[in-house]
Amino acid sequence: MNKDDLLKRLYQIIEPSIAEEGYELYYLEYIKENGENFLRIYIDNPSGIRLDDCEKVSRRVSDIIDAEDPISDSYYLEVSSPGIDRTLYNDKHLEKNINNSVIIKLNKLYDGKKLYEGSLISFNSKEIIIKSDNVDTSIPREIIKVINLKGDF
Repeated sequence: MNKDDLLKRLYQIIEPSIAEEGYELYYLEYIKENGENFLRIYIDNPSGIRLDDCEKVSRRVSDIIDAEDPISDSYYLEVSSPGIDRTLYNDKHLEKNINNSVIIKLNKLYDGKKLYEGSLISFNSKEIIIKSDNVDTSIPREIIKVINLKGDF
């Protein structure tokens, strides 16, 4: 099974249980780091995520994955919150964060910059629009490396 199919399968088998526990499956990744495989599950909840929330979801997901056995390799399971400066991976995440402060890192220079910061105004399939210093800036999605919320401290 290729990585994309594995992630789709994992999402199908664990998302309902995570939702039953009262959490949102924010993001799911299966990656190799330093020769080890990691299944990382990011969960969210409007009231926040605590360590005991992660432990509860970890136990439940571990039981489901053990029963379904979709992963043939050895791996480490990690469950955590996406954090205050969370990455916005998809349009659902962008939509939830309209008018919030974001930091956008680019793969290459755009108008002489590789880093933009401002309020997320809107987006479409081709661009992300932010407002910074009362100026709207349209950034092509194809050159965006990552978009993170700017944690206000």
